[in-house]
Amino acid sequence: MLRIEQKNSESPIERKPEWIRTTAKAGKEYTDMRSLSMGRGLHTVCAEAGCPNIYECWEDREATFLIGGAFCTRRCDFCDIATGKPQEYDKDEPNRVSDSVKELGLKYATITGVARDDLPDGAAWLFAETCRLIHEKAPGTGVELLVDDMKATPSALETVFASRPEVFGHNLETVPRIFKKIRPAFRYERSLDVLNAANEAGLITKSNLILGMGETRSEIEDAMFDLAESGTHLLTLTQYLRPSPRHHPIDRWVHPEEFIELSEIAKQMGFLGVMAGPMVRSSYRAGKLWGEAMRALGREIPENLKHLGAEGSTRQEASSLLEQLPHLRGGKSIPVAQDSRRRLSITPVGENAPAGGGCGSGSGGCASHATAAAVSA
Repeated sequence: MLRIEQKNSESPIERKPEWIRTTAKAGKEYTDMRSLSMGRGLHTVCAEAGCPNIYECWEDREATFLIGGAFCTRRCDFCDIATGKPQEYDKDEPNRVSDSVKELGLKYATITGVARDDLPDGAAWLFAETCRLIHEKAPGTGVELLVDDMKATPSALETVFASRPEVFGHNLETVPRIFKKIRPAFRYERSLDVLNAANEAGLITKSNLILGMGETRSEIEDAMFDLAESGTHLLTLTQYLRPSPRHHPIDRWVHPEEFIELSEIAKQMGFLGVMAGPMVRSSYRAGKLWGEAMRALGREIPENLKHLGAEGSTRQEASSLLEQLPHLRGGKSIPVAQDSRRRLSITPVGENAPAGGGCGSGSGGCASHATAAAVSA
């Protein structure tokens, strides 16, 4: 692991193109959520990881929580979660998270977590119990579980499936050729098997692909096809943003135009909902995507969750981004030349500074990698 990180460090942090930015717009709901969470000491990944999309998601009362502890038993070359031996297994965590969801008045909560290969069930009970308690205490809140593969252990997966989340998420993240290098503790086919099992259990399924880690365009499309064939209903596509010099170098900056093209291809493949853009993360506007899937499947949205079927803003989608920056239309993706990288300083996170983190920085389900995207007020 140290050898990999040392090699990564030989490539300095890459200069970002102008479209890797987000605008801070603090509306009434965001302000209320912020006051509640700070006043009552409630913790969300959105705030603690400094996600630049927090303003938009919180405005629509959506948030992400990371469970299972601070250490992950696996290491992915894009993820900023610490790898190590977990020191605790907090069985009261589902109770505290569900209380936070209720107190914040969330419309939709994404629960992700670190991989816990040290536990016989891979933390399946922890995810399931969190989902059950949220449904019990906050019946008006949709729940998305974003989990690791739990080694595809049938009993562990069945435990999670039985909690009946609105969405079962497991992120594939990358393509077969570089999969072992990027996610050495995961297996490409095993991830597809997990998604297929969730689909067969009658759950709406979701996955994510991170672009810019060395894959080719045709490989991306092949991976999308594999996901569609495995019964994945929802797809998010995002740009890789390197958390630190120790992490995998960026291969290219994917232009918003290419995200739009891939989104259209994904819809043609049969995905029921697609969210694609440089700053999209797998938890971004998750409730809205679930609503799209329910409508596409012809399923009635339960009365207590009708609000999730409503239209909402998606400022980070590539199409919205081009509306904000029309001069980018017709542009192309930018390869990152290894010999022309420019070393940049890492600025501390702040509301009006470059922000780290993403919509849950979980290594288990890999809700996202860290971002370090510019935020303008």
